[in-house]
Amino acid sequence: MIARVRSTARHWTTALPVLAVALLALIWGRSLPFPLVLLVSYFLAGAVLAAVHHAEVIAHRVGEPFGSLVLAVAVTTIEVALIVTLMVDGGDKSAALARDTVFAAVMITCNGIVGLCLLVGSLKRKVAVFNAEGTGAALATVATVAGLSLVLPTFTTFTPGPQFSTPQLVFAALASLILYGMFVATQTVRHRDYFLPVTSSGEVIDAEEHADPPSARAALISLGLLALALIAVVGLAKAVSPTIESGVVAAGLPSSVVGIVIALLVLLPETIAAVRAARRDRVQTSLNLGLGSAMASIGLTIPVVALATIWLPGPLLLGLGASHMVLLALTVMVGTLTVIPGRATPLQGGVHLALLGAYIVLALSP
Repeated sequence: MIARVRSTARHWTTALPVLAVALLALIWGRSLPFPLVLLVSYFLAGAVLAAVHHAEVIAHRVGEPFGSLVLAVAVTTIEVALIVTLMVDGGDKSAALARDTVFAAVMITCNGIVGLCLLVGSLKRKVAVFNAEGTGAALATVATVAGLSLVLPTFTTFTPGPQFSTPQLVFAALASLILYGMFVATQTVRHRDYFLPVTSSGEVIDAEEHADPPSARAALISLGLLALALIAVVGLAKAVSPTIESGVVAAGLPSSVVGIVIALLVLLPETIAAVRAARRDRVQTSLNLGLGSAMASIGLTIPVVALATIWLPGPLLLGLGASHMVLLALTVMVGTLTVIPGRATPLQGGVHLALLGAYIVLALSP
């Protein structure tokens, strides 16, 4: 019976990415009626779940922290493509889309994914245990690139408004890219053990014991299907984005809500994968996914968007407003206090989720 369930899961996770891409090819560039939007949304959700499955297969094959890195970079690459595509189509009204989406990704990952996983992990084992050295390095890098890219533009005076001049933007883009590259080298080469899961006694878990890893052929097939699933996610999300934007306008909500919806869609695979890892008592893997996604979101999005300003029609607004800077500062401060002990109770998870709730409330009602 178990083998039959696994076989069924394998078949649908193989077929659905292909079907989703085929659907994307059929609807690309067309205006969608509401019934078709519902169908697209169904395939979008299926593509997200398929992406999670194939990412977990790859992660099991290559081990940690490489598995978390694969999913974070893949999802962020798709996120960047979606942002740039929508900015090209949106003109001046999308000038703040990159800022809104990146900041939404930071808040969702650093408070939503991290808080939810700490809560799940600590409720299961009373205390969620992780490696403070690796998690602290990740949080420090996120705080630095977020400050350079999203806070400084609010206070620069060379150009009017919350935006960088060209030399400032080049510096922010290069700094984000270099810091992200240095972090990846630290995570995967020089100090890989800092990012491996640990037991409640602090011992590093360098191998999964519950199952043999998949073959190289199976991992390569999953890699290809993961790419298809993520392409389907970004393409189908773009297809339904006019409906999302119309709904936001009809509800009288701020335009920044569009960025939140985009971030929620593209981060859903990582959220599901992170919660599953926390349920297996692999909280460090969950934190690798959450903070790694935040870092990749800034470290890859800002350089690409900076390059895209060469042909983008409107300005690029990056600086955060006062309330968002307060939330970012609270996130960094609370995250630091959470990381230092190397273990967390449900209270820390609840605190992070409260910050995410405050962000959503302020986004809906500034």
